[in-house]
Amino acid sequence: MSTEMQHQHDSAGWRNIPKSSKPLDQAKIAKLLAKEWETFEASTKASGVHNAKAMKSLPMGVTSSFQHWDPYPISIKSAKGAYVTDADGRKLLDLSMGFGAMMVGHLNPKIVKAVKKALRSVGTLFVTPAPISTEAAERFKKRFGLDMLRFTNSGTESTMYAIRTARAVTLKKAIIKLEGGYHGGYDPLQVSVKPALADIGPAESPIPDTPFEVEAGMVHIVPYNDLPYLEKIMNEHGDSIAAFILEPVMENLSIVLPDAGYLKAVRELCDKHNIALIFDEVKTGLTAGYGGVAGRTGVKPDLVTLAKSIGGGLPVAAFGGKQKYMDAVVDGRMAHFGTYNGNPLVMAGVIAVDDLCTPEVMKAAEEINNETLRKIDAIIQKYELPAHTIGLGLKGAVIWSTTPVRNYRDYKATDFEIAELSWLWGVNRGILTPPGLDEQWLVSLAHTQKDMDKMVNALEELAKALRS
Repeated sequence: MSTEMQHQHDSAGWRNIPKSSKPLDQAKIAKLLAKEWETFEASTKASGVHNAKAMKSLPMGVTSSFQHWDPYPISIKSAKGAYVTDADGRKLLDLSMGFGAMMVGHLNPKIVKAVKKALRSVGTLFVTPAPISTEAAERFKKRFGLDMLRFTNSGTESTMYAIRTARAVTLKKAIIKLEGGYHGGYDPLQVSVKPALADIGPAESPIPDTPFEVEAGMVHIVPYNDLPYLEKIMNEHGDSIAAFILEPVMENLSIVLPDAGYLKAVRELCDKHNIALIFDEVKTGLTAGYGGVAGRTGVKPDLVTLAKSIGGGLPVAAFGGKQKYMDAVVDGRMAHFGTYNGNPLVMAGVIAVDDLCTPEVMKAAEEINNETLRKIDAIIQKYELPAHTIGLGLKGAVIWSTTPVRNYRDYKATDFEIAELSWLWGVNRGILTPPGLDEQWLVSLAHTQKDMDKMVNALEELAKALRS
């Protein structure tokens, strides 16, 4: 039985493993990569100049460390729709789209109109209750099937408060998180984000990797898609574990899908041990579908965290869930504060996003993504590339592996050199995907099939170069 058949993925996502492939010439990859880096530096001189200037005031010359890459990142001056314009005046197809924050497109007219109206006649900050905040909460409570929610300003805030809420209700302190999972900057969630394999022990019994500057508390690390090990940890430590937090579909490692039945079994284990199940949908959220991964799979967490896609590019996030847990905020067991929470400016954007993201519109964007995945599957098959496609909702990726990636160790076994070449090949041809070698793209509401075909055509050019 094939590995794919042994570990059938959840039907909520897309994964297509080719039946056959041929190895790539590593010397050719190295030669092409060197040439592409020369092309990059020759065509992005203004970005290089800007980065040198920025380094004098901003560490690494960037406002968030992931934005940096060597020798320097591309600097963007403006954006509209599905495109950005860089410091050198080049127009680039944006397939990163802020990891989902720009899901409705850059400067979406409806978002711009709503924000302008708020600036003219509503206000930017009251620090009081406001009808516009209540309307936004009612809309997203309904969309995501929540009993209550609170707005925050970032995904980090939302995951932090979700864990604090779980602790307040369960009266336990420890947490479980996935090896390779990222959930923002809260200390317990910095454990084993993308650790070196040499530091984390055997795959069947991973050792937590905690950065020196972090005070994590008790954090148990488990591999994704490994129910026996998760059950072992819960059986041994369940009386001290408050929560299991996970991206229900991992998007810190390109896109990693749950095995069929995995999330349902996780739900049952958490119920058995009185452990709060937290779905971090900061990166999935609306990009996964109308009601997120929870809505798509039918598995309901106790708490969910949201950000990025719900704000139309404005800084907003939320956490919410079942009444049992949100009552801890109601009665003060878990105090939640924030001057900018639910401010009217971003609430205007949130409401506009809800108006824009109808089931029909979401379905149309997902079909563009699926058609793009089908076209890339054909290229992989034609050139017998050692790769496969992966997708969920409006996001997709090419993974340079001939076997399914089911967890962090599988991800670390993929071919990062060809991943770097594939990413840089796209950048040099006007196609911008995230710089983490994860090859994840987003089809926003502004992208057309013609736009996505630019990426498809660039990949075919690369395939020809690799096989020439």
